[in-house]
Amino acid sequence: MKRMHLNRALGLLRAGLAIGAALLALPGAASAQGGGYPRQPIRLVVPYPPGGGADSLARLVAAKVGENLGQTIIIDNRPGANTSLATEIVARQPADGYTLLYVASSFAINPSLYKLNYSTEKNFTPVAFVARVPLIVLANNAYPVRNVRDMIAAAKAKPGAVTFASYGAGSPAHLAGELFEQMTNTAMLHVPYKGSSPALTDLMAGQVNLAFSSIEPALQLLRAEKVRPIAVTTAKRIQALPDVPTIAESGVTGFEAIGWNGIVAPAGTPRDIVKQLNAAVNTALQSPDLKEKFGTQGVEIDPKTPEAFGAMIRSESAKWAAVVKKADVKLD
Repeated sequence: MKRMHLNRALGLLRAGLAIGAALLALPGAASAQGGGYPRQPIRLVVPYPPGGGADSLARLVAAKVGENLGQTIIIDNRPGANTSLATEIVARQPADGYTLLYVASSFAINPSLYKLNYSTEKNFTPVAFVARVPLIVLANNAYPVRNVRDMIAAAKAKPGAVTFASYGAGSPAHLAGELFEQMTNTAMLHVPYKGSSPALTDLMAGQVNLAFSSIEPALQLLRAEKVRPIAVTTAKRIQALPDVPTIAESGVTGFEAIGWNGIVAPAGTPRDIVKQLNAAVNTALQSPDLKEKFGTQGVEIDPKTPEAFGAMIRSESAKWAAVVKKADVKLD
């Protein structure tokens, strides 16, 4: 009798194990269980060379998110083709949460400038918004423009004579300048450079009058009083430069042009994995040490849900497509 009960119990146990194995084989089942995801290191592809602003932010975030997930996040730098090389690589990866893409504003701008082999909307799933990266308008110290009103007056007095530098044709800084011209009915001469360093070097030397710049390299020069701040391009004043007005409050109502960073995954990545990654990133962004490090670079943390980040990408894409079309921006 005891043997019969034992055999029956063993049979029920085997049946239960078989059912459990079948459930684990279902798509997404492993990730839905505690500790199921991630089971291996995660690759974060960064479409910029090591050492730049976006790369440094990506590394800070990756280290903290890796701690939260209990897995290593490996940075894979893949610069080239104005970020589209790395973006295309990730678009072709399995949608399993183990390959992610670190994106910046160019993710929303590039579709208006280039013929791409991917769709930012159809081939990617928004995961987490990382931060806003403010832009700032700077002037050469000897140039007699001290505020936005002076800037507009100078541009209208001699259309096409006022020069402004950016860190690249088609960059957020370039398009911020184009948007400024469109909203103020002015005409300036854009001078593109290959990076912030040569652009700001020529600004200090007086080779150009003004520059639209990302915030981090500008902070160093402003502290040394090597350039003059005119205005920031954000909707509100930024914490790093509270005394510098916005372009909007200086008379160009509604003006806003920001850089930003975020993380996306290949389309089709399971919803529970996206939610887990989003929570890990948002938790990391609230850590005091990361807040402090971001603050020293003038970057503003702004956690969002995947849905809110997706809505922002769509809004930014439409906004810059309109600016590019009106300015008739052409890139070789």
